[in-house]
Amino acid sequence: IWKEHGALAYTECLADDAPLGKLTSFPRSVKLKDGETVVFSWIVYKSREHRDEVNAKVHEDPFMKDFDPSNMPFDGKRMFWGGFKEIVSM
Repeated sequence: IWKEHGALAYTECLADDAPLGKLTSFPRSVKLKDGETVVFSWIVYKSREHRDEVNAKVHEDPFMKDFDPSNMPFDGKRMFWGGFKEIVSM
């Protein structure tokens, strides 16, 4: 749905080599429980302004309006997100 509204790329990854760290790790960051797997995803935009425009369109999309958060296949309270500025690109 993000690509339909202008995102440049959308990627979701299923952890297959994300061990529990002694202090920090992906499993620790989400308080991973037995039988669960970490999913990491990101979306690429032209700019922060473009991100805000795309996200506004996504949240207004009829699919999202009919989406019931109580039926998600994960615990949304353990999800986290943020924006990042690219510092290296090759």
